[in-house]
Amino acid sequence: MKALQLTQPGEFNWTEVAKPQLDQPDQVLVKIKAIGICGTDIHAFGGNQPFFSYPRILGHELGVEVIETGSAVKDLKPGDRCSVEPYLNCGNCQACLKGKSNCCESLQVLGVHTDGGMTEYLVLPENKLHKAEGLGYVELSIVETYGIGCHAVGRAGVKAGEKVLVIGAGPIGITAIDFAKIEGAEVHVYDLSQNRLDFCKAQQKGDVFLNETPAENEYDVVFDATGNSQSMKKALNYLAHGGRLVFIGLFQGDYSFNDPYFHKKETSLLSSRNALPADFKRIINLMESGKLELSEVITHKVTFDETPAFFATLREKPDLVKGVILL
Repeated sequence: MKALQLTQPGEFNWTEVAKPQLDQPDQVLVKIKAIGICGTDIHAFGGNQPFFSYPRILGHELGVEVIETGSAVKDLKPGDRCSVEPYLNCGNCQACLKGKSNCCESLQVLGVHTDGGMTEYLVLPENKLHKAEGLGYVELSIVETYGIGCHAVGRAGVKAGEKVLVIGAGPIGITAIDFAKIEGAEVHVYDLSQNRLDFCKAQQKGDVFLNETPAENEYDVVFDATGNSQSMKKALNYLAHGGRLVFIGLFQGDYSFNDPYFHKKETSLLSSRNALPADFKRIINLMESGKLELSEVITHKVTFDETPAFFATLREKPDLVKGVILL
């Protein structure tokens, strides 16, 4: 079957790989129908993605159709539409035993640490597939994107009436905005890109839109979704005393702060990695009930064959928010 492999930064090659077969009773063969293009994929293409090695078949934001099920699979049948939870965890480490499969000690993320969905078929464990009635494959392909924001807002314990700052109005920042709004917060959005701010304003993603430095000591919760070291170092300035600072993005380097300044605010510093099964279920329930609309963030759709050219011209797409590949 056909697969698209990122062989080195900036270079995709088409290749043929064997169609996978079921070899465990809890496994499911799925056909890839839609692939969300993540910042991780873009960074890998650019050669600056942490925890990544080449060559790699990208693709972890997946909408799939069930084709065949193993003998122990009970809740899925051929034809079911699913979103993929792409975090392959061991189930036995301390994190897994505490229910934190998102940060397993030996975590393998599809398309990052192991080959992913830029191909025709995959075999996955049943528990990594989340069925959805009445949702399209495009919507299902970006459930994982929204899982990042859902999990981060949950980590922060955002409450109604709190003042929240989201730094970075890209796809991940937008998901944090949406879930902070669902919790009843007042959300301020800060980005240096006027295009992104205009998009958020037009789509009512947030309450206040800032392209200049936010006020210091102002916010109950600050989310940094930039993965930019300078932005992350400044984020503490905007946090109110007693507030929570959450890093969703990451960069390849050390993070440092002035310890007395950090202490006098009694800052809670949190990282947020991936998402949990409950996050996927919550997002799908919100989508099916009409309380969460995901497709509005999709600004570009391309075919599988068009994918290499699309990545090669990313710098020419300042209006890109979220792209989806259709198979």
